[in-house]
Amino acid sequence: MSREAEAVAPTEARTEELAGAMSAAQVKEEPAREEHDEDENDDEPEDVAVGDSEKKKKKKKKNKKKKKSTAQQTEPPTIGLSKLFPSGVYPEGEIQEYDPSHFDESRQRVTPEELRERERLVQQQEGFDYNIIRRAAEVHRQVRQYAQRTIRPGMSMTEIANMVENGTRALVEENGFESGIGFPTGLSLNEVAAHYTPNAGDKRILQASDVLKVDFGVHVKGRIVDSAFTMNFEPTWDPLLAAVKEATDAGVRTAGIDVRLGDVGAAVQEVMESHEFEAQGKTHRVKCIRNLNGHNIEQYRIHGGKSVPIVATPGLNTKMEEGEYFAIETFGSTGRGYVVDHGECSHYARKVTPPKVSLGLSSARQLLHTINKNFGSLPFCRRYLDRLGEQNYLLGLRHLVQQGIVTDYPPLADVSGCMTAQFEHTILLRPTCKEVVSRGDDY
Repeated sequence: MSREAEAVAPTEARTEELAGAMSAAQVKEEPAREEHDEDENDDEPEDVAVGDSEKKKKKKKKNKKKKKSTAQQTEPPTIGLSKLFPSGVYPEGEIQEYDPSHFDESRQRVTPEELRERERLVQQQEGFDYNIIRRAAEVHRQVRQYAQRTIRPGMSMTEIANMVENGTRALVEENGFESGIGFPTGLSLNEVAAHYTPNAGDKRILQASDVLKVDFGVHVKGRIVDSAFTMNFEPTWDPLLAAVKEATDAGVRTAGIDVRLGDVGAAVQEVMESHEFEAQGKTHRVKCIRNLNGHNIEQYRIHGGKSVPIVATPGLNTKMEEGEYFAIETFGSTGRGYVVDHGECSHYARKVTPPKVSLGLSSARQLLHTINKNFGSLPFCRRYLDRLGEQNYLLGLRHLVQQGIVTDYPPLADVSGCMTAQFEHTILLRPTCKEVVSRGDDY
């Protein structure tokens, strides 16, 4: 999920059908296999040698062994990960070594034994066991890979959003604040780079000419995995996607303990803006969207206090620190490389520490109670309020925004007619190494 620059830089019918399919979760099991002796007639007596007693010997039957049933994911994905990974141990992400040239003097003196002890201590923080974050990452991988196989032109945006979100709820085994959706599914199209998800009644249909950004999050105990990818259905914009994916990988490689945030932005920009390509009779130079950033992630807080620019920012000397984790995301555009608010808002989030103000509207008080009970500081969208049975809430929602209790996040768009793309990964800055927890075979 994107963060705007702050200090860094000035066919709904099918929807119900899919939802029903998601809820009808069944565990597929491999049939038990019986092992037989090679001799099909193992009940027949063996030949008796001359001079032996008349007592006949029979071959011993082997005990019939049954192979344990193993849960397999369904299509669409509906099986919770605890059934797929009964040991409770989830796949480790991609491991990258740090560039020691970035380490400050005190870090260079630390022994490997001390680093391993630090890693043990880091995981004692509430909800920060790496395995918890890996569980969220595995949910993300399975849901998104199904989405990549399934999303096609002709689907409604609501249908796509429900597919992603129903899969996430099922696989993470949604349970209040223990586990669930990290933030609304972003399905931004074309010049819209971020923060679009359909509201109720949105009839928009995905077209073959569209460039679709799919940005969604999964959380376990408030530890959020934030990862995004872009899809297109015609080869015209393949070079744009390739440039942004390469730039994200450059940002991931550069990130690390004691690395300046501005240096990450410089690495991203150098790769992104080295790309140009021909499309629709024009030469397009890919530009970084300079007022969108990556960010660190804190418990139940998708945007922590640090922004990771995607352009060179020489004056930004704030460093990444051991034990932090970040969403490294980049956005490329064929337009001007700058986004502004555009269109009807769908994304909202209650502030982590909201101001204590008197709310005159009863509808605002009731809505705030619903937000606190179901989302806390996690982002939400109007569809989530509809799902909870809230009605006629727009006036109360606007009042909460006006009072500074809730922040609205409208869609962010570059110039009309241009195309934008996004790729994003979540990384852990472990004491011993960097782990790209959201890495998969797809990106």
